[in-house]
Amino acid sequence: MPSICDPEMFRAILESLQAGVCFIDRERRILLWSAGAERITGYQRHEVVGHGCREGILAHCKEHGCNLCGTVCPLKAALLDGKSKEANVYLCHKTGHRVQVHLWAVPVRDAHGAIAGMAGSFDVWRAGVTRDRRQSALAAHGCLDEATGIANQSFTLFHLRENLASFEGYHIPFGVIYMRMDQAEQFQAKYGREAAAAMLEVMIEAARNTIRPTDILGRWSEEEFILIAVGCTHTGLLKVIERLHKVLNQIELSWWGDRLSMTTKISYTAAQDADTAEIMLERLRASMPSGATANRAAAGRNKS
Repeated sequence: MPSICDPEMFRAILESLQAGVCFIDRERRILLWSAGAERITGYQRHEVVGHGCREGILAHCKEHGCNLCGTVCPLKAALLDGKSKEANVYLCHKTGHRVQVHLWAVPVRDAHGAIAGMAGSFDVWRAGVTRDRRQSALAAHGCLDEATGIANQSFTLFHLRENLASFEGYHIPFGVIYMRMDQAEQFQAKYGREAAAAMLEVMIEAARNTIRPTDILGRWSEEEFILIAVGCTHTGLLKVIERLHKVLNQIELSWWGDRLSMTTKISYTAAQDADTAEIMLERLRASMPSGATANRAAAGRNKS
């Protein structure tokens, strides 16, 4: 029977945990990677152990997309000052989208009291778990698009008309953001149907992890998506646009050794007096920017 003090036994226990657990040495090389870390990030143990976390494997960023792998990185900060850190951050999933997690970083000291490395643990933000449960309930009632898991066209249109009624009766503000994947047919022709489906999944996850829990993201057509920003003034709508613009601008799909990207065009409008769903949708399409800029998400603005 193995000794309870056997180091390999402790390592096996840590690696089997369903929470994200990692250990990083002073050179910031990853030496331990749990089953939970594989589940949350998409990176398997053999892909990360021995590699530096600065290679993009544990890329952290805040809500607005800024990279935290510099001096403010929670992992590096724990190594520098010897104090435990706790933060809500985004990890970059292997497929390219962001995953919001709660991260704990704890310095590990050797027998002489010197910092030997850093132990980190992380798990998916609870709001994301709640969202997934709500999505399962909606799917049972035929409200979701089967391919993407977001609201289908009819359910999106229902929410749009519901918010228009609230605006007409109580002047509760809201805005609508219209997104279109640019040159999607050319992308599929060049890289194949599976790559196009994977890119769609990455784009949806990136958008869902950026918006507020109260917002509604729906698929309008094969390449078109609508986001209803509930209770959002024009100023708030601009902030949502800015977040989406930054996040969609950073999307890259890891595909057979290549990093693929796609342009996403965006337009938006705030609810106005006498609006109908048809009027708002026409205004959104009319304000959609023309032309394409490679690897950039262009933001079209409706000034009316």
